[in-house]
Amino acid sequence: MSEVFNVLMVGVGGQGIVLASDILAEAAAAAGLDVKKSEIHGMSRRGGPVFSHVRFGEKVFSPVIDEGTADVVLAMEPMELVRWASWARPGADACYLAEPVFPVGVAAYPEGLEVEIDRLFGRVVRVELGEIRRTVPLKVRNTALLGAASAFFPLEPQHLRGALEALSPKGSFEVNQAAFDIGRDLAERQLSEVANVE
Repeated sequence: MSEVFNVLMVGVGGQGIVLASDILAEAAAAAGLDVKKSEIHGMSRRGGPVFSHVRFGEKVFSPVIDEGTADVVLAMEPMELVRWASWARPGADACYLAEPVFPVGVAAYPEGLEVEIDRLFGRVVRVELGEIRRTVPLKVRNTALLGAASAFFPLEPQHLRGALEALSPKGSFEVNQAAFDIGRDLAERQLSEVANVE
């Protein structure tokens, strides 16, 4: 691939954004692509915002995604997806975990959040926690979301699975593999349903 592909991953501390971005970067490198990655997680231990830029292609000169150019936004939390929407190019794809993480003093999000997400992005995959917890522990929800978002990446699944095996914490590869496959299957079903309606 000659063009640079930009993936922005966002969430809050402790949700596994850094590991997910490491896996994606490793997979792109395994595919023979140039990769650059940048992340901010200074407040991660306090539940603060965490974000990571992953860029890959034939030649990548900067690790930072310019505002308005992300091809895919992966969000571990719905409000974070909306907060970072301006970083997406028009018609960009989005994948998000539907479980909210409310800031202190906030009990609910504004009505119409899902409608706004559909307005802001092109194809959207929504991952429910219930669909994950039926099969795997919630601690691997980041891997499930990465599996779902992988339906949008110009990478072969085997490169992502190889990176997952290489980077999974000791003794956790099988559960991470299961989570990834759940997410990928969920995304493929959602995208197929949308295509059939259209």
